[in-house]
Amino acid sequence: MDDAENITESNDFISDFIAEDLANRRFSYVRTRFPPEPNGWLHIGHCKAMTIDFSAAERFGGKCNLRFDDTNPEKEDISYVEAIKHDVKWLGFDWGKNEFYASDYYEYLYELAVKIIKKGHAYVDDLSEDEMREYRGTAVDKSNITETPPGKNSPYRDRGVDENLDLFKRMRSGEFADGAKTLRAKIDMAHPNLVMRDPVMYRIRREKHYRTGSSWCIYPMYDFQHPLSDAKEGITHSLCSLEYEIHRPLYEWFIREAEVFPSRQIEFARLNITHTVLSKRYLLRLVQTKTVSGWDDPRMPTLAGLRRRGYTPEALRNFMSRIGVAKTDSVIDIALLEFCLREDLNKRALRVMAVIKPLKLIIENLKDGEEILLDAVNNPEDESAGKRTIRFTREIWIEQDDFEEIPPPKYHRLYPGNSVRLRYGFIVNCVGFDKDEAGNIIAVRAVYDPATKGGNAVDNRKVKGTIHWVSAAYARPIEVRFYDYLFTSERPMDLPSGVDFLEGVNPNSLKVISGAFAEPCLAQAVSPVAEGGQFFQFERQGYFVRDPDNGADGRPVFNKTIGLRDTWAKIKEK
Repeated sequence: MDDAENITESNDFISDFIAEDLANRRFSYVRTRFPPEPNGWLHIGHCKAMTIDFSAAERFGGKCNLRFDDTNPEKEDISYVEAIKHDVKWLGFDWGKNEFYASDYYEYLYELAVKIIKKGHAYVDDLSEDEMREYRGTAVDKSNITETPPGKNSPYRDRGVDENLDLFKRMRSGEFADGAKTLRAKIDMAHPNLVMRDPVMYRIRREKHYRTGSSWCIYPMYDFQHPLSDAKEGITHSLCSLEYEIHRPLYEWFIREAEVFPSRQIEFARLNITHTVLSKRYLLRLVQTKTVSGWDDPRMPTLAGLRRRGYTPEALRNFMSRIGVAKTDSVIDIALLEFCLREDLNKRALRVMAVIKPLKLIIENLKDGEEILLDAVNNPEDESAGKRTIRFTREIWIEQDDFEEIPPPKYHRLYPGNSVRLRYGFIVNCVGFDKDEAGNIIAVRAVYDPATKGGNAVDNRKVKGTIHWVSAAYARPIEVRFYDYLFTSERPMDLPSGVDFLEGVNPNSLKVISGAFAEPCLAQAVSPVAEGGQFFQFERQGYFVRDPDNGADGRPVFNKTIGLRDTWAKIKEK
């Protein structure tokens, strides 16, 4: 068993809880739910929650619902619903027919609110939002809202049941202005946990809902609808991130007072990754300030951005499996995510050659128009990928870095008098070079050894360097985009007071090179954003995918997914 398996098993306390509940007959089956709010794009943090929700149900032979918690009409839209469904399917999860919407439960939730009012445990309040905040009180330590000075009761807290029922009915009918009244749970204004100090259950909002239209002008708050939607669906285990731990007493209070199915809430540590922010609020700032090109910018941790960058669902799920399910917050080194990606791409990526900064190499003992056909392996990790034919011609492109007029120590590439092997081709010996009037090298000259085709050596001839190349006659011009971490700091949110997180943005996170050349087969490459997307390893360069958009002049654009170097192995050694 490797380290990753040890991590996963030792931290999967959720499975232990579920197994115990089944053994004690608290539940006779397992049903979980993935409950996104359709108000934005899913990111890799949602990937962790999704993996936990679906995997926990699968492990115990249960089902996982996909439920949209759509009770905030100001920010929700059907386009987000479709994008979320696409992301869930892309990651390989199937909810079958179990697709639900909290908005379908509005009448059910309203009746439960009436039930709680009749029990004398909810009341209509006229306090404004600012007044409620003042009455509730403020935590002495903002990092701990479970230990605070007592608040004070609203002057409307002791309204009678009949008056509250009448006012709540009139709230629904649209008699009152937005914000004029709220329905609040009647719990305890001296409770040490601020969440339990008479939280709002309903507020008035005249906003058109993307599904229910204008049929409702009151909307349930998340803390009220979520446990009761869970109960409606018979959710046995409501799995959520650690920030909801302080909300668990309220979750259980609503279930108890509504006298519904007793769903159980269990919290796990949310995902934190170095060099990354995973807050919708901060991601929105990046988009609004045009720090990135959009939600699907390949530097963004959104699933759309990762997909466009060339991340695979298999790599993401492997990463989630390796980090396990922990109860304590921690920060995962992004190198582990990159290791999982590189491991997956190594198996599936087709090998091709591309020259990023081209320099012409002229083969002097090959005639103009003469071609030699060579075999190139598509993927040494996959025999079924087969081979392709490449053409060796008199003029080819090599990397500028693969030639030095005066080589530094231990330089094993081309320089006057030295020989290298051309990948899949011949050994060539440098016999000269050309310069322009400014002294810049514009071409290198060499002769090739016909007896060394495809690795055949004669006279025990050996060379220390192998370089990649493309035929100048057949090469296709491409644009290449190199990406680095969006934030230079490992923990971009750990900033001094008053410092905007945008100040930590890496100014060199994107580098565009328009003058690159690649093998002709890349002209037909398919972006992984589309069905049948392809993945490539540019030999000696890294892993790349085609972007769905072309460059300004119509040439194909290739995004660098990740380099070839494995940093995670070095981190493990440390």
